[in-house]
Amino acid sequence: MTREHRMRACAMHRVAGAALGMAAMCMPAPSLAQGSAPTGAMPHPVRAAASTARSVTPLSDGWRFLFGEAPDGVTGADFDDREWQPVSLPHSWNRMGNYTAQRAESTDVRQGTGWYRLRLDKPVPAKGKRAILQFDGVGAIADLWVNGQHVGQHKGAFSRFRFDITDFLKPGLPNIIVVRADNSKPEPGSTTEHVIPLGGDFFIHGGLYRGVSLIETDAASIDLMDHGGPGIYVSTPSVTAERAEVSVLTRLRNSGAKPRKLAVVAHIADADGRTVANATVPARQLGAGETHELTTSLVLTNPRLWQGRADPYLYSVTVELREGARVIDSVTEPLGVRSFAWDADKGFILNDKPMRLHGASRHQDWQGKGWALSPEDHATDMAIMAEMGVNTVRHAHYQHAQEWSDLADQSGMVVKAELPFVHQSAFDESLPAPELVANARAQLTELIRQNYNHPSIMLWSVGNEIDIGAAIMALMKGGKGAPAKSRDMLVELNALAKREDPSRPTLYADCCEGIPSPLSRPGAQVLNDVTDVVGLNRYFGWYYGQPQDLSRALDALHARYPGRAMTVTEYGAGGAFTQHTDNPLGGPVNANGRPHPEEFQAWVHEENWKALQKAPFLSASWIWNMFDFASTAREEGEAYDLNDKGLVSHDRKTRKDAFYFYKAQWSDEPVLYLTGRRYIDRAYPVVDVRAYSNAPRASLTVNGQAIGTVDCPDRICVWPGVRLRAGNNQVAASAERDGKVLTDSVSWTAPDATKGLHVRAGHLTGLTTSAGLRFGSDNFFTGGQAPELRMAGRTRVAPSNVTGTGDPELYASYRQGAFSYDLPLPDGRWTVTLHMFEPEADTAKAAARSITVLANGKPVLTGFNPAKAAGGSLKAVTRSFDLASQGGLKLDFNGGDSGAVVSAISVIPAR
Repeated sequence: MTREHRMRACAMHRVAGAALGMAAMCMPAPSLAQGSAPTGAMPHPVRAAASTARSVTPLSDGWRFLFGEAPDGVTGADFDDREWQPVSLPHSWNRMGNYTAQRAESTDVRQGTGWYRLRLDKPVPAKGKRAILQFDGVGAIADLWVNGQHVGQHKGAFSRFRFDITDFLKPGLPNIIVVRADNSKPEPGSTTEHVIPLGGDFFIHGGLYRGVSLIETDAASIDLMDHGGPGIYVSTPSVTAERAEVSVLTRLRNSGAKPRKLAVVAHIADADGRTVANATVPARQLGAGETHELTTSLVLTNPRLWQGRADPYLYSVTVELREGARVIDSVTEPLGVRSFAWDADKGFILNDKPMRLHGASRHQDWQGKGWALSPEDHATDMAIMAEMGVNTVRHAHYQHAQEWSDLADQSGMVVKAELPFVHQSAFDESLPAPELVANARAQLTELIRQNYNHPSIMLWSVGNEIDIGAAIMALMKGGKGAPAKSRDMLVELNALAKREDPSRPTLYADCCEGIPSPLSRPGAQVLNDVTDVVGLNRYFGWYYGQPQDLSRALDALHARYPGRAMTVTEYGAGGAFTQHTDNPLGGPVNANGRPHPEEFQAWVHEENWKALQKAPFLSASWIWNMFDFASTAREEGEAYDLNDKGLVSHDRKTRKDAFYFYKAQWSDEPVLYLTGRRYIDRAYPVVDVRAYSNAPRASLTVNGQAIGTVDCPDRICVWPGVRLRAGNNQVAASAERDGKVLTDSVSWTAPDATKGLHVRAGHLTGLTTSAGLRFGSDNFFTGGQAPELRMAGRTRVAPSNVTGTGDPELYASYRQGAFSYDLPLPDGRWTVTLHMFEPEADTAKAAARSITVLANGKPVLTGFNPAKAAGGSLKAVTRSFDLASQGGLKLDFNGGDSGAVVSAISVIPAR
């Protein structure tokens, strides 16, 4: 390992340690180590034996880049690339995702080919050495040329791969490295037609978005060509508090022209670098061009166990390949000693103790960077998740960087690692193409071998919503089209995962079985019985149903699959920073479009978490998603090209309210957080103040006046009906937890209560009329229903079709049925105006409606028919009346079998 490479790894470990509140050690790594050495578990320095082990040189700088079709002679040594863009790695040409209603000018969603050229000035390897070029991730197909000769191709955007370039190098001149990165859109006839994923709600970024290294090693080495794996594979077949059996499988390769007599020595070192176990496999002959594998057994007495977040203790395993007294190659990998199980009734069990796993999924893109992340970016993500109290991470929906998985090992996260078999298995109703299945098998093999040694990984996910693409296509065709034919491919991949790694169970994440949605299609193949663990992506309260429906759904599927452990692999809701509601129950949300009030997202999470806690058999749950992430299929909330279901902004700078809800639930850190802090300009002078806290009770003051102390059941503190003064208000909360005094405060601006209030019925957000009246979102109601939104194309809400008004959007929603409003008005005389229309186009139904309204128990409207009064359906009509109020105003609406209807209520002082 070069000094530069060691310093970069050291910097990553320091950032991670500081961000996670851990002591960050950065001990000198021996030159024999491959890649970045594991934190806290450095190998004991090599004994006196002479070492000519491998060297690793990062190739980060000096690259030239061009996007587009290949110029003539682009792979040749004489090609002039001086006009190309100079870039450093990691690099991607794609950038997307912004918090505006339109796509930003800086967006780059080009798909196609990008060309990279590098002058490699290092001398060619000495005789008996090999030069291996390692790519940590290229989106999505990579082709490599050295000095004009095509070396090879790799298909798959997420895994590491290597090429032996020894025989392509020339002495005496700079060697020219050329890479073509291709992220063309998968479609019939495209270059990526048979490369998973074929689709999904995320964007495949193009480029050399992870690092590239040159590895020089002896011709006889620990195998570098084993599907990008480390060449040594560490497992713990038996673990007790007194004794741990450690098995090390080592794969060897002799790329030379003559036989070699080689021995293998394995060491286990503790976190302080002390050797605690070792074993030697006597020398044996490895013929020219041969490969060989052998297993070494070691024993740890009284091992210190890897205990997740409580104590993520890491040993390290170093395997040396020796020829006589010389160490000719060496690899060091982490070792976390633990046992685990996924039980159908008891849930997840770590080291013989049940542990409820709660966490979130993570996509790897950052605003302004795409997929081209630094070690510090990975460390920041892990620190944010640790801050929230996460104890498990789902890798969505692909293999993540090794730096990230190292951090998971070090911070004690239980990880579900995923194959990018997502969304669909074919572009039509046919069976998956053999080439696609072969590519999925290759990517799964790479996923498992490259990540086998990470103790944090305890599940292999072999598919995610692989039938949803066909269901969506059928809906777009008016419900026509056969279900997906993905089961056989899933069965094959599951079997491969079990062969590659019998120690870890498999999981499939299902979208649709039994949900109240058109995506749950008749005749769809059953997929939840294929893998060991059932994963359920369920969006009750967001895309369908109500949050409380989740409990019944989980119970039903637990009964249907009684022998399988069960997890909720996705749940959640979108949330915008600039869109707000006064009451998340006030109306339906446009889940696939706009708006996405931040308070609605928080409510969905509050209610879903209640349901999840009621399922004692549940092993794990993962929020979708930890961070807002790029998706060109999205125009939603306040954002463009972003999925806004994250609990943290795309740039990682701002945490949403829901983040603090989970921090109060999961974190050991004392928490007190007032919600709605971004809803500064309030629509109403009376609000329910809410806070999240893991303190038993909290107190509130408004403008220095004590409001009261309340208990915080479910870690939610509520002060209902708090009155604000006109203008600015200082709202402050305080609590005590574990002897620590907690405080939080917000500033809100409120309207003048003496000027009345205006309610937009049946809608989550308010509006301002052409006359300048500000209507808040639906609030202060009891009963009734708000109908579903009228949708137009591309997930947009259709404009109001009500006529006869200068403010048709005021009539775009309504509350109907039998309901009441308790309006928190000051005492006085008021003029109340009811805004109504008849929504039924059917003449008979419209004629049957008869609305009665009581104001503080007295009739103010009797037998009112909106269609008759307005001259037809879908025509605006208003009715006004004056009254005196004392202690507020209660309006009761009834309309018999047809129900009452109101679109808005306006109350102003009577003249």
